Amino acid sequence: MGHSNRPTRLSRRADVARQARTTVLLCAALLPTACGSSSPAAVSPVTTTISATSPPARTSAAPSNTPTVDPYAGQPLIDHTDWTDAVDGARLLVYPTPAGRQTTFPGTDERAWQEVLAQAPDADTPGMRDQFICHWTWARLVEPDKPSWNLEPWRPAVGYQATVEARCNPGGPER
Repeated sequence: MGHSNRPTRLSRRADVARQARTTVLLCAALLPTACGSSSPAAVSPVTTTISATSPPARTSAAPSNTPTVDPYAGQPLIDHTDWTDAVDGARLLVYPTPAGRQTTFPGTDERAWQEVLAQAPDADTPGMRDQFICHWTWARLVEPDKPSWNLEPWRPAVGYQATVEARCNPGGPER
């Protein structure tokens, strides 16, 4: 019963604390504009580096925070989509289901994107996917009851990180 697990546990705690700080900073950056709100940002964008390294090895005694069973398996995550015309051009309105608003199961972002593409095949562009994943990850936290997530094909494809830094709206605010 030595303390051989203590350094791993402390490292894991440090990782969790860093992830929590990152989440708070990104939410704080997104909050003033609520992922597509028309009000101007009150804070400057936050640049965050997300580590792609593997987490420390788990011991069998450590509890897992990741659900092992998808509570929304088999349920649709996207209710419907609607193409509309806006001041700047075409806009795809994506309406998530209650399950789509609540799930945190790994991989549901991609499952939901595939549902969007099944309903709106013309949305299959890198910039639209980045906007969707940004809304999936952040708009659900910042503005969980927003009726639709608005994706615009005219927005530049700048990569996911830059899309997040632009509060899901690269190329300018939503109008």
